Amino acid sequence: MSTNAPPAPVDVLHYFSVQDDELCINGIKVSLLAERIGSTPFYAYDRKALTERVALLRRHLPSDIHLHYAMKANPMPAVVQHMAQLVDGIDVASAGEMLVALDTGTDPRHISFAGPAKTNAEVRRAVAAGITINLESTRELDAALSAGDALGIRPRLAIRVNPTFELKGAGMKMGGSAKQFGIDAELVPDLCRRIDPARTDLVGLHIYAGSQCLRAEALGETQAETFKLAFQIAEASGCTFQTVNIGGGFGIPYFPGDKPLDIAAVGVNLETLMQEARRRLPGTQIVIELGRFLVGEAGVYICRVIDRKVSRGQVFLVTDGGLHHHLAASGNFGQVIRKNYPVVVANRLGAGTREMASVVGPLCTPLDLLGANMSFPDAQVGDLVAVMQSGAYGLTASPQDFLSHPHAKEILA
Repeated sequence: MSTNAPPAPVDVLHYFSVQDDELCINGIKVSLLAERIGSTPFYAYDRKALTERVALLRRHLPSDIHLHYAMKANPMPAVVQHMAQLVDGIDVASAGEMLVALDTGTDPRHISFAGPAKTNAEVRRAVAAGITINLESTRELDAALSAGDALGIRPRLAIRVNPTFELKGAGMKMGGSAKQFGIDAELVPDLCRRIDPARTDLVGLHIYAGSQCLRAEALGETQAETFKLAFQIAEASGCTFQTVNIGGGFGIPYFPGDKPLDIAAVGVNLETLMQEARRRLPGTQIVIELGRFLVGEAGVYICRVIDRKVSRGQVFLVTDGGLHHHLAASGNFGQVIRKNYPVVVANRLGAGTREMASVVGPLCTPLDLLGANMSFPDAQVGDLVAVMQSGAYGLTASPQDFLSHPHAKEILA
């Protein structure tokens, strides 16, 4: 048997239906969504898929784990409002995101604010709102105490810990070495003891080691190390914590050969770890913070073929969308070696005749590439191209003003 078979493509349609060979978002054809919006390109997010994703986690994770939505993955207000009804809290990364989260009606005590460069003004706004500030430095502690004294409010604080370990297999490592994020683990017990309980509420710890991991075993090892570190800090400091945020790191498949994360295995391992946590951290809420895993597979980016060109035998589908709207799909948002996101011709899913073509955008740079040498139906001008797995780190992670083309729109269907 040959071992040179190409890796299996990612199953990208399991959350979506197809009607008349056309991709549907929550049962609505993308061509009708384009008419509703009035133009392309646009992002479309499927509310049913979002709901099903949270339900998947509820089935497999221990029932006493609290699930937070990290809204930096997708801060569209309608998406955040929908997610707020499904999860137990929201994690924000700016004062702007904080306002969106508060608009959902979420209890401020269940909103946390992380980020390595919070200004004094942002800290004051967070104190005024009553949300939890994840401290990334002693300067932020001083700013929170000053704001609390001035406002007559006891700041709610958690310490973001820079752990000594990393998440193996993570697409992005957030700990394990010198980092701009958090306070080094060895310094945290002393800082806990120094925080004046008369002036502030030290409510918890935030320990985040990495993101975009598809290996349940690697996640389990990191979660075990995370709990161990939380136990050590609690014992060394003598503090009790209302919450311990153990981060997230759950990945989604993007590229051929990627396999979905085994959530059932993650849940079994977490239940084992939680048994010890219930004993050693009694009364402490354990929080998992997820962004990409909750929304990434529920979104698509739709653009329209404006031109079809053949250059020296190679077909180019030139669209009105590109890296200015979807930097990640172009390979310029963290990829070392560029790989194609899943891309389909959304209104020709059942077409039989296929060809090799590249999907490119309207920008005057060869970096404006959404799909390189992929197998597509015989697409023509006017057809709709869909970049799948686009619900996270899409529009707001992209340079929309580059070359001053029109901005993309967003819809929650």
